Amino acid sequence: MSASGFMTENRPLKAYALLIIVYLYAPILILLAFSFNNSIFIAFPFKGLTLKWYWALTGNSQLHQALWNSLVVGVIAALVSTILATLAAKAVTRYRMPGRNAMVSLVSLPMLMPEVILGIALLVFLLSIDIKLSLATIIIGHIIICTPYALVTMISRFQGYDPAYEEASLDLGETALSTFWRVTLPLVWPGVVSSLLLTFLISFDDFVVTFFLTGTEQTLPIFMWSQLRFSDRLPAMLALGSLIIVVSTVLLILVEWLRRRGEGATATP
Repeated sequence: MSASGFMTENRPLKAYALLIIVYLYAPILILLAFSFNNSIFIAFPFKGLTLKWYWALTGNSQLHQALWNSLVVGVIAALVSTILATLAAKAVTRYRMPGRNAMVSLVSLPMLMPEVILGIALLVFLLSIDIKLSLATIIIGHIIICTPYALVTMISRFQGYDPAYEEASLDLGETALSTFWRVTLPLVWPGVVSSLLLTFLISFDDFVVTFFLTGTEQTLPIFMWSQLRFSDRLPAMLALGSLIIVVSTVLLILVEWLRRRGEGATATP
């Protein structure tokens, strides 16, 4: 079959793929477009282009506090979940243990469970042991939902390099702790960074679990949701959402780049 014939046969498939992409990303593009519209009404035609909705974000103290809360929660959740996942990934990939697959499946369960169910379960549990809802309870919930993603990332990373590096270090007299610090950690470092970025994004963007566990201190998604009741504040929230989309996209591209770079660096010939 000629190359031209092959390309002709795939035109419907290409058109279908393009249609799917448009379907997925058209709402995001519309949101980005209306964040520059000089009107509080979300309707065509545009009333003109403006940056005032972005400028309005700089003077909102409640927004700044919510952003700070989200950053604190996201950083702590990312650090803790990545540390737990790194240690767990080393255990399940380097040591034989009974029920290993069952344990990995159990840890991964929050990734498959509906967040509404998880949020309600955490809320009932925390209230039953008299823990007051606060940023601390949000962090607990986010660690639970972030750890499975971090574990999947780190297991892939540990399986991506030859364990002979660690064995050689031990044979040369290094302790297990020193081997982990000087050999293992540098080899899995791209995976660690990818896990940190990915789990931070998951925590930063989470709404459902946060909604059930939030107290008097709001995170950014909760703050945005509370502002949607006021029509005059909607354009500013569109601008904020546009900024979040751009930053999240850049971070996700960075995560994928680090993952591919790590795989290439330790690929065996």
